[in-house]
Amino acid sequence: MNKYILLLSIVTCFSAYAQSDEEFAKSTNNKATIEGHIYFLASDELRGRDMGTPEIDIAAKYLATTFRRYGVKPVSGADNGYFQPVIVENVKPAQEISFLLAGIKYDDLVILEGTNAELDANVVFAGYGLEDDYAKKEVEGKLVVVWSGSEGHKDPNSAFSMVRKKREVAKAKGAVGLIEVNAAGSDLWKRIKSYLNREQLSTGSDEEDNFIHAWLEDTENKLSSAIKKNTKASFRISGMEKTRIPAQNVVGMVEGTDPELRDEFVIYSAHYDHIGVGTPNAEGDSIYNGARDNAVGVVTVLSAAENIAKHPTKRSALFILFTGEEKGLLGSKWYTEHPLIPLNQMVYCFNSDNGGYNDTSVATIIGLERTTATDHIKSACTAFGLTAIDDPAPEQGLFDRSDNVNFASKGIPAPTFSLGFRAFDAEIGKYYHQVEDNPDNIDYDYLTSFFGAYVLACRLIANDPVKPFWVEGDKYHSAGVDLYKDK
Repeated sequence: MNKYILLLSIVTCFSAYAQSDEEFAKSTNNKATIEGHIYFLASDELRGRDMGTPEIDIAAKYLATTFRRYGVKPVSGADNGYFQPVIVENVKPAQEISFLLAGIKYDDLVILEGTNAELDANVVFAGYGLEDDYAKKEVEGKLVVVWSGSEGHKDPNSAFSMVRKKREVAKAKGAVGLIEVNAAGSDLWKRIKSYLNREQLSTGSDEEDNFIHAWLEDTENKLSSAIKKNTKASFRISGMEKTRIPAQNVVGMVEGTDPELRDEFVIYSAHYDHIGVGTPNAEGDSIYNGARDNAVGVVTVLSAAENIAKHPTKRSALFILFTGEEKGLLGSKWYTEHPLIPLNQMVYCFNSDNGGYNDTSVATIIGLERTTATDHIKSACTAFGLTAIDDPAPEQGLFDRSDNVNFASKGIPAPTFSLGFRAFDAEIGKYYHQVEDNPDNIDYDYLTSFFGAYVLACRLIANDPVKPFWVEGDKYHSAGVDLYKDK
């Protein structure tokens, strides 16, 4: 009898381990559960989940409670278990900005970072403001002037994508401020100035930071040529107002099962905010419910959380639901600058963000071919009757417009798993940031396959002993090399 019990135990244990990732993925894939989550998150009662409202706090508590119910654990350093407070400020632009150098007064500026200030300092010119441009330059306590963009990449989009890196370099060198000289031309500069000189939300800081970062229009290149050794400048900013807005990311984790891989994490992420309440349409509906954008993305992550909590993977799992994506990727920006677990332990970020769908036979993965996990994602989609396709509209710049980009810029491979679309057409526009984006006009049979494919892809990536990475030549490849160089 004892031998029989022992044999039965061995067989049972072996059967559990012999279950495939596909079987595990299917075991928690439930249409009714999916539908229930989306109907709640995109309900009129949550009034579009806008930042700074009581309704987005209700959504956050619902998500934290769901994590707890599924067996997802809190992360050390989170507040009240599953919440990461995010410092967000509503910034009213300065009423007066002036910069005086070598007797010339410049008034055509926009502030990228800073507050009311009276700054007098020596000025140093440092090329494009990249690391190599500071060679043999002493900038401690000085104001640095640089050209915007970089050699061969001077268009506004490229220039704007570099502002954070340039600011980080200047701060690390001890500079007190950074001015980027822009030569966009009058029409384009007017649009840039109109966009940046407006009331907007941004992440703040617990620490007092008087660093000033500005763009200045100088088509005649007078400024850089006027800088000589020990040239002094005066910078004045007044009338700026900042007000704190309460905000929080929702974070949880499941520890991996493999002793050699459990210190590595795969991030599963989505944003849970939307755009709130607006002007009523012809039918009187004013609530932007955000079912596709991004209740679907949130439930993608919840599906992975339920599954991995029940059937843990070899690598550990970190689930992050971000606030503030619609206001400028604020929650993910805050997280990557204040990670609860070191970023070099994150081997992959599998984000989910959506605007809508126009093809229920596919899942669209923004960045599908940019990482070495491509085959896992394709096979997972196939297993659930879908075809994985890459970004059909690269001109939209979607990879760099969702939360994944804040992880990618740090070096973490980070594609976005999206509902199937083959073009930005009228079907997408019908629901994208419209009051019509409701939970009662979604194909839940398609979503069940979509979520199943995501969960299976998560499992395949997290269980593969080979660490995923950027493909050679990707623009974030070098950042990844730097991030993981000590691993």
